[in-house]
Amino acid sequence: MTKEFSPLRLDVKAFAQAGARLSGHESLLKYERLAQEAKGLHPDLLVDWEAIGEVRTALGGIGQVWLRIKVRASFPMECQRCLTPVDVPLEVEREFRFVADEATAEALDDESEEDLLAMSREFDLHELIEDELLMALPVVPKHDECPTSVQLASSDDDFEEANTEKPNPFAALASLRKDDKG
Repeated sequence: MTKEFSPLRLDVKAFAQAGARLSGHESLLKYERLAQEAKGLHPDLLVDWEAIGEVRTALGGIGQVWLRIKVRASFPMECQRCLTPVDVPLEVEREFRFVADEATAEALDDESEEDLLAMSREFDLHELIEDELLMALPVVPKHDECPTSVQLASSDDDFEEANTEKPNPFAALASLRKDDKG
């Protein structure tokens, strides 16, 4: 009998012991926080993901529970150079080791190179996927080459005029220096 696993309430230990695999091809709208970042642009975009569980034997013969995720999505953002929409490709491939509880994860975190999470029988895989995609978003999204020419001009008509009206503060120093030599 094959056990069915749910990404919304995943028994991580059983999933890893079974060497199970889950995958999805879901709408961006299923990920509420991610959809808010998209600001309504292209709600028809999809998130493709895969999760694989396994038990790895560590030193001392102790079995460790691991979860590997691979996520791909194209995320709509606004180019910070030309201010037009840009679809940013996102790819995440991460591995997580599960430990007994939050206290153990916190205690081992500083000395461990891998990402540690607390074991759960109702782990929300969608939340982990969403967190990883949010962290993968670029701080300054932009096109490799903008589709429109970027206008480099001030938006304030008085900008140039304001600069010409102010005297150069170093000009006053220069005149003092001339007076000293004279």
